[in-house]
Amino acid sequence: MRCTSKRISCCVLVLAVLLTGCKGVSYSAKYSIDESVSGKRDENVYPTFASDLCVADEDKKPEDSKLEISDKASAGLFDLTRKETIYAKNINLRVMPASLTKVMTAYVALKYGSLDDVLTANSDVYVNESGAQKVNVKEGDKMTLDQALHLLLIYSANDIANLIASNITGPSGEDFVTLMNQEAKNIGATNSHFENPHGLTSDEHYVTAYDMYLIFNAAMQYDTFSEIINMTEYTTTYQDGKGGTKDISVKNTNGFLSGAKSAPKGVTVIGGKTGTTNAAGHCLILLARDVNGDPYISVIMRDEDAGVLYTDMARLLEEIVG
Repeated sequence: MRCTSKRISCCVLVLAVLLTGCKGVSYSAKYSIDESVSGKRDENVYPTFASDLCVADEDKKPEDSKLEISDKASAGLFDLTRKETIYAKNINLRVMPASLTKVMTAYVALKYGSLDDVLTANSDVYVNESGAQKVNVKEGDKMTLDQALHLLLIYSANDIANLIASNITGPSGEDFVTLMNQEAKNIGATNSHFENPHGLTSDEHYVTAYDMYLIFNAAMQYDTFSEIINMTEYTTTYQDGKGGTKDISVKNTNGFLSGAKSAPKGVTVIGGKTGTTNAAGHCLILLARDVNGDPYISVIMRDEDAGVLYTDMARLLEEIVG
């Protein structure tokens, strides 16, 4: 396993993670159709974007490690400070990403859109798959891209993914998916292929755990992305198609952020993205830091259930502190 310097074709931003503790504060979005936008996040979290990337071409774990991840899962742990791959299992195996797809959706939206863009829902916003997570946006509803990104990343709303895609590049969203694949190649995620902006099951929709690290790392160059994934909850008001307003309040689907799960001692989970479908299994990608403030990306894909996923992720995070 080795690391190399790979230049990202977009502008590079490297910011340090502050070393102080966590404290939940109120958050108001800079851009909103109205004034009612709030949430809670860590006031001392800053994005960490690495331009020099680790390369993982085979399975790896520390010599003294007893870590065992579920057999079918793909997993990786990356030290962004030392540019080192600490752990890798099935790292280049193509798997379905479920809602981890939305990290790529957010990256493309942030690159090609503006936070104050007003998005209008058309007939393509609807998601009919049974059990799919959504906020039930209707045709004609309006919200800013900033609001949409919060609902996309915190609550993992599939209809919001469609809303973003159909406004950034065109009514159908097909051009947006083309951009997703183009940008994936640009950042080196060459073993990935996207067919939609939300991650619901499609035969030719796949990534690898390593590519998800690349995509997540690229998304962290945007302050907005890093701030949103750290938020535990979010409340906003948007316009409906009749000119009225709709209030919505959501909580983060990430168990480490919600408090349902605990990180190992000496590790702080900053944020991340969850993903689950029957075909993809249970997936989770995280940004975490050690006691020195050094950042790490961890990812597990295709785990068998939510309980096993969080147990495996806690064990993977333990490798940070040895």
